Amino acid sequence: MYLRVLDLKKLLKKSNFFLFGPRSVGKSHLIKVQFPKSQVFDLLEDSVYHTLLLRPEALGEMIDPKSEVVVIDEIQKLPKLLDEVHRLIEKRKFRFLLTGSSVRKLKRSGANLLGGRAREAQLFPLVYPEIPDFRLLHYLNYGGIPRHYLSDEPYEDLKAYGKTYLAEEIKMEAAVRNYDRFVRFLEIMALSNGQELNYQTLSSDSGVPARTIESHIEVLKDTLIGFELLPYQKTIKRKATTKSKFYFFDCGVANYFAQRLPLKENHADIGVCFEQFIILEVRAYLAYQRIDKNITFWRTRGYEVDLVIGSEVAIEIKFAKVFKPEHSAGLVALGEEKLIKRMITVGRFQTEGVFKGIPYLNYKTFLSELWNGKIL
Repeated sequence: MYLRVLDLKKLLKKSNFFLFGPRSVGKSHLIKVQFPKSQVFDLLEDSVYHTLLLRPEALGEMIDPKSEVVVIDEIQKLPKLLDEVHRLIEKRKFRFLLTGSSVRKLKRSGANLLGGRAREAQLFPLVYPEIPDFRLLHYLNYGGIPRHYLSDEPYEDLKAYGKTYLAEEIKMEAAVRNYDRFVRFLEIMALSNGQELNYQTLSSDSGVPARTIESHIEVLKDTLIGFELLPYQKTIKRKATTKSKFYFFDCGVANYFAQRLPLKENHADIGVCFEQFIILEVRAYLAYQRIDKNITFWRTRGYEVDLVIGSEVAIEIKFAKVFKPEHSAGLVALGEEKLIKRMITVGRFQTEGVFKGIPYLNYKTFLSELWNGKIL
């Protein structure tokens, strides 16, 4: 397994933490590596779950006082346990790390989120600096979930993952009433990955009523399977779209649900996967560095910019190997508003340079600069 960027030891010196991340991104392995002397209570284990379900106060009796950190894995399965965690933080000063692959039950149950006594961190699939032998086309096809990226049979592992997600995160949580329709909806969402959300079109294609689409999207967000990228609307000269986009948290998962694997280099959707990859890298970087900047996109009639980070950086993403002036047209148009400090075009460009004051970079250069703190 590769070394991860997220430094839990550094975080936990300052506070208790919730660590959220989709299934199989490596939360348990990371904890074992960084906290070999931690005490873990895994709520996926029936004996642990039922003991604490019946007697939450048993947690304090079970904790070894010598533990460097107390880990409760999959905390969303037993939200009421957070009351006891709160008490133990206050009375016995234990340091807790609470992991979860879904925030749905925590939100719906009105769970005690420890009243500011615990901060939040996120773990994502493998990112560029964590993969010494990075293979772009492999990543764009199968994503960065460690087990999938390292697998000799990544499609088979993605298939198993998809079934696990549907069975455990959706069906077992009874998050939707019509399971079969939700499966169809999930496929349509995957096919629409990176596109503006149009509820009427999604309804027509999936057979799910338009009024239900929004709640289904909330399910995907709550179970950490995807996120909305909101539109940047501060421009004055050109009116921007008001619709958001939706992205899955992993290229491979989106491709599996869209039933389009494998993708060759000339596939019509490979450019969207590349765009998704760069956006996911920026999202992970901001979270890991604890930089509080919103990410958005900008689209107006005739122009688009794929990613805007606060008011700091605007990024256009192209899968092309040869730079063309039209690749930076959206950035030039957005730059006329004088709202964003820096513009960058990112692609697979074989040569790098500057066009109208806007640098165009190979993705390896961009990601190296990003993760070394030179972009933000």
